[in-house]
Amino acid sequence: MPSTQHHWGTPPWPIRFKPRPSALPASVDFAIVGGGFTGLAAAAWLKRLAPEKSVAVFEAFKVGEGASGRTGGMALAETAAGDMPGLGDVLSGFQKILHTLDVQCDLDLHGAWEIARKDGRNDSPIAWNDSGTLRVMKHVPGGTVDPGKLVAGLGRSAQRLGAKIHEHHRVTHVAWHREPVLTIERTGAATRAAKNGSRPTHKLTAEKVLFATNALSLRVSGLTHGTHARLTLALLTEPVSESVLRAIGLASRTPFYTTDFPYLWGRVRKDRSIVFGAGLVTSSDVGALETVDIAKSEATQIFARLDQRVRALHPALAKVKLVRHWGGPILFRDTWKPVFGWHPHSNAKHRNGLVIGAFAGHGVALSSYFGCWGAEVLLGKRTSPRWAAANATRTPDPEMRHLNKV
Repeated sequence: MPSTQHHWGTPPWPIRFKPRPSALPASVDFAIVGGGFTGLAAAAWLKRLAPEKSVAVFEAFKVGEGASGRTGGMALAETAAGDMPGLGDVLSGFQKILHTLDVQCDLDLHGAWEIARKDGRNDSPIAWNDSGTLRVMKHVPGGTVDPGKLVAGLGRSAQRLGAKIHEHHRVTHVAWHREPVLTIERTGAATRAAKNGSRPTHKLTAEKVLFATNALSLRVSGLTHGTHARLTLALLTEPVSESVLRAIGLASRTPFYTTDFPYLWGRVRKDRSIVFGAGLVTSSDVGALETVDIAKSEATQIFARLDQRVRALHPALAKVKLVRHWGGPILFRDTWKPVFGWHPHSNAKHRNGLVIGAFAGHGVALSSYFGCWGAEVLLGKRTSPRWAAANATRTPDPEMRHLNKV
């Protein structure tokens, strides 16, 4: 499998961190599957709370190459299902985590706008043409981060505290015993070039496992039922002038997202370029998402519509250059609640497999917040929220039918 950057496009925030190479262990106290926000935050927090324990992170590609490095970087206060019992103050907790782990990621929590085509404020700073007139409804807690700096910062912190991070190592199977046995496959370029096509595997025993792969590796993480893996799309404009930002109502740099359909979200970057996002590319099954090419078929059509929408929002955007397009994986659950609970196949007595994911676009702050919470659960210092159990099922939410509306 080629690097996901080859066919999902390249986001505008580079990840300037490369883990130090290290030999694969035969056993580890805690194995973390997935090197994004959740996995890296959990690894750092585990080593902070239990420095005597061994922690290894296994990432199928490079750290942050999944949802974490491809998100738009909008930090929101709650889950996609809203506030939940015992959730706590996500943004405050996120800030404390970044401070504790010494992560610098251009965090700016000056709030976000909820915008809609109905019930907008009369004093709305924006009035965009998009299947009706989009106006600001209310200002909510939130803000922005630089996703590349967040991934890199969490990675450096985890490594500095003693966690081992193994890029290009995919966990392909877990045998659920008292101590789970992970089968790990090398996915680097040298392996792909092997003449016989086979890839070397490694067996590793772990005391406990945290699955933090979100929309990828759903079969291994046990999330094949009641979830919907998609590729969400975004584009970047050229840097615009301050006068353009004032004309379109974004001079305050407040990020925004719609509360109705067709969906649209966005934010202004430090160089005055603007990110807009909307649209979901379907996949034929849970294993097909990695093969989606944004330069082909369905994705190109969605991008064409998104390009037209952005230029039509306001006359000041009519001739703006669109300089970058990319996609990133996103996972929805029928309940819209995130997953945070024990793996459906893990040992019921020993509780040795924890699954976290399905943030449905609310994962920038929540994923790190849950990663650290998950570390405390694995150490027996805290319990996971009952409403987010991994094996919870229910009738699909009728609102899921809107997922593919651009």
